[in-house]
Formats: sequence, structure tokens, C-alpha cells
Amino acid sequence: MPKDFLAGARDSYDVVVIGSGLAGMTAANILGRAGYQVLLLEQHYKLGGMATWFKRPGGHIFDISLHGFPHGMIKSCRRYWTQEIADSIVPLRHIRFDNPMFSLTTSYDREDFTRLLTTKFGVTQETVAAFFDTARGMNFYDDQRLTTRELFQKFFPGREDIIRLLMEPITYANGSTLEDPAITYGIVFSNFMSKGVWTFEGGTDRLIGLMHDDLLKSGVDVRIKCDAEKIHVENGRVTAVTANGRTIKTRAVVSNSNLRATIFRMTGEEHFDKKFVQDAREVRLNNSSTQVYIALKPDERVDESMGDLFFTSTAPLFRTDLLLSRDITSRTYSFYYPRTRPQGRPRCLIVSSTNANYADWAGLSDEDYQASKQDLIDKTLDHLDRYVPNIRERLDHVEAATPKTFQHYTAHVEGASFGTKFEGLAVSRALPEQVKGLYHAGSVGIIMSGWLGAINYGVIVANDVDSLLMKSPPPQVSSQ
Repeated sequence: MPKDFLAGARDSYDVVVIGSGLAGMTAANILGRAGYQVLLLEQHYKLGGMATWFKRPGGHIFDISLHGFPHGMIKSCRRYWTQEIADSIVPLRHIRFDNPMFSLTTSYDREDFTRLLTTKFGVTQETVAAFFDTARGMNFYDDQRLTTRELFQKFFPGREDIIRLLMEPITYANGSTLEDPAITYGIVFSNFMSKGVWTFEGGTDRLIGLMHDDLLKSGVDVRIKCDAEKIHVENGRVTAVTANGRTIKTRAVVSNSNLRATIFRMTGEEHFDKKFVQDAREVRLNNSSTQVYIALKPDERVDESMGDLFFTSTAPLFRTDLLLSRDITSRTYSFYYPRTRPQGRPRCLIVSSTNANYADWAGLSDEDYQASKQDLIDKTLDHLDRYVPNIRERLDHVEAATPKTFQHYTAHVEGASFGTKFEGLAVSRALPEQVKGLYHAGSVGIIMSGWLGAINYGVIVANDVDSLLMKSPPPQVSSQ
């Protein structure tokens, strides 16, 4: 008989969290620590969502992609997770760029960017300071009509080279574009500029392992391979969740699933008013991505002067449509050195990441799909060879992932790497106003994307759930 992954689970919980991305796990951990009975459901066989990994023969462990995040992650992980996790967050010291406009290496903080903009790009100190101060002063409640492109034109008119320097890493970090509201750029950029880019030493396998241990310590009932099929609503309030065919009662649901899937697939639009449904349908999905995972032979090394994160492009200008095109002109390489996983076998790994459209891959026949994946690998190795000579002779393993891969493993609609665009945040936040006890947290609205955004959104939603449950205590069971 098939294994029952809900064996021993209770018939009811205070909170059911659907999805184990960083937002879902953080919300579950906080609520578990607060003493609530929490059930965490994950449809995959691993926790982590997009913050996960896979193993291949030969001792190769690949993070899905390198995850760079602001210094604020240390504080959030220390407060809402553990000191051990916080202590493992280390800086990425060498961020490289190579494109037809410029080649440079930076520590990616305000001091170094000020140096570059004034000495290499010829901008006055006053203009640079004004730009940074404007970006730092942005918040979610600012005027949203100003676009990122208009922000750049205000301070650096006609400077396509500066736009490229300032924009490419943020597009990689959270899917932001020049056409999005300027606040979605300014807030994220300022967070990075405070103290540079950081990552987790030991890889996502170690990080998620530590988080899993802490979830259990907090009393959270963690279940993998449990697909949430339906969120039950009666009289405008959440009552239960059906997963793997079993219905479990609950007082609140936190969905860490895709926003569209939460509303239209699991809950059903009949439980929301018409204006909300219309707004939800107009929320745009963010783009997806492709990756090529490359493992070098055990004795092969890449000099660390290559940097940790390397933004390359052959396109003459920075353009969003070029970033998403099947005719790839821009690749971001993440270099993993033996120090990246000091507890594992010494290996050098390289992951090439490119933004991508789901539609370009979804309609291919099986034969064309496999051929396109191989073409992606071949062209990536051709490009990488100019930076890592004789790469084909030095590699031990190579494979590719596409938007269909991410859709398969994460159940994200269209494999969206960063959930939804900016307008999704307001819809996400309004869910409990439509259905009492229904919440959403995850990569949504660009500002709440990436590791730090997702964790902090989990914190916000956990506090909202706590407030609801404190006002609505569970019914007392009679002793008679």
C-alpha cells in the first residue's frame, strides 16, 4: 500500500501552513513558538521551495541558484530562527560585470558604487549622493507612478551604461524591470547598498536542515509529499484544508503557494467579491528562469578571482525583452568554491542563470524540449569557455533546468521565480478581508521577493494570524 504521509496527524490544528518556502516556514516557526498547533504541508519531498538543492553522483550538491541577499538577513534569521543560522551568513566580496559597455569588479555597497560612479562613470559626487538618498528614502506608501526608468533618467539622463550597472543585479535578485514602480527598485537596491551582498555558507541543504530542526523544536508538525487540494470556507471563514484526500480542520490557513493558485485553485473565486476577483485576475505573474548546473572534476579548481557572482552580457544595451529572450545574450554565473560548503567534499561548481518566459518552453514537444535543453547547455558552455578555458574537458557533470522544471517541483504557476508583480502584494494582503482566517505569504510584489523579503513577509503574516487567533480563542471542550 502507498505510504500515508499524514499518518499520525491530528484531526484539527490552529493553523495549517501550505508550502515550505522561506515565508511559509518562517510563519510556521513563529506560530509554533507562540504555542499554537501548526501543521506545515509541503507537496514536494524536500522543504525550501525555491531555496533548495539537489544531489548528483560524485559528491556534487547544487543549490537551485546562488542566493544573494542584504545584510538584514542576519537580524531576521537571528530573531526568527537561530543564532547558528545567523552566524553562517557571510559576505560575497567580489561581484563582477562584463558586457560591451564596461568590465569591473565591486563589493556592491554604497561606498564602492560611489567610487565607481564618480571615477569610472564620471558622475558628480553630489548627484550620486542625491540618488542614493532618494532610493534610501523610498517606502511602500510612496507615489507608485514613477517608474524605475524615470528614476534613472532623473539622475543619470541618457546614461545607458549606468542603468545597466544599477539594474542588472536587481533584475536577477527579484525580477524587477525598468517599467515597474521605482519604489520596487529603490527599496531593494538600498537594502543591498547598506552592507553589500551576503549568502549562506554551507549551502541550502545545511540551511534547510537547520530550519527543519528548529521547526520541530517549535512543535510544528512538518509533513512532506502532502499536496493541499482544497481550502474549505463556510460562512466567509476558513474551516479546513484537504490534503492527500484527508480533510483537517483549522482556524487559520497561511498559503505559501502561488497567489493565483491560492485564490482560484485551492479556495475558489465564489468565496470572494467580484471586484477582488477582478483585481486578482489582473495580477501579473513574474517571469521564470533557466539554469545550467556545471560540476568540475574533483581536482579541478577555478581561481577565486573569477568572483562569486558574475553578470555577463553580449547585448549592446540593457533591455528587459533581451533578458527574457530565447536568444540568450545575458547570463549570470554563480561560482561555488570549496569554501562555499566547508563541511562537504571540496568541489567547484558553476550555475548559469538566465531569465526566461514559460511560454517559450511550455508548448514544445518532448523531442524539441530535450533538444532545446541541450542547446541551452551547449551555448552556455561555449560562452563560459572564454572565462573558464577548456571547460568541457574539465567538467564532471552538466544538466539544465527550465521554467517547466520549476513548475514541476515547486507547483508555482508557470514556474514563476518570484511569484507575482508589484500589484500582487495588495491582493495578497487583502485575502483575510475577503475570507476570515485566510492568509498568503511568499514571493510576491517584488518588494517581498527574494530571501529577505520572503522571510519578512512570513513574519508579518504570522503576527496577523496571532492577532486573529488571540481574539478568537478555540471553543472550550466540556469536561462532562
